[in-house]
Amino acid sequence: MTSVRILPWSEDDFGLLRRVNVPEMKEHLGGPETEEQVRVRHARYLRPDEIGGRMYRIVADGEAAGTVGFWSRVWRDEPVYESGWSVLPEFQGRGVAVAAVREVLGAARDHGRRRHLHAFPSVDHHASNGVCRKAGFILLGECDFEYPPGRLLRSNDWRFDLEAASRRP
Repeated sequence: MTSVRILPWSEDDFGLLRRVNVPEMKEHLGGPETEEQVRVRHARYLRPDEIGGRMYRIVADGEAAGTVGFWSRVWRDEPVYESGWSVLPEFQGRGVAVAAVREVLGAARDHGRRRHLHAFPSVDHHASNGVCRKAGFILLGECDFEYPPGRLLRSNDWRFDLEAASRRP
């Protein structure tokens, strides 16, 4: 069993962000970003108040395994959190993403400013859709989702009710 935890994003995580910014990791997200876009993203991740949430480094068995986080947005006129993750290839298929997403759901619930958290994986990204299902999200259906800005992506809209989860024993 792989031990997974999430740690708040730090200045030292820029190299990890560069490692996940490769064609095979960005296939379902419009392709890799430029070096400047990665630098801007890293700087934004270091300012959680700016994103209205928090980004994390995923650590699996003591090694950096990827990224996960949540941030504020408005979706269909409702203030919600959105979540996303990237797990390095050598850690895929071992339950790392599901464990990290479950940790982020707890962090978002503790943050306490939104009732729902959504994830919008591409309809053809079977692994990320599986993560949503295994982490307890409810599939609301397909939608057109803009990511990256200026590009519509056919996505599944998955929603997790943070308030209902906090009432569970």
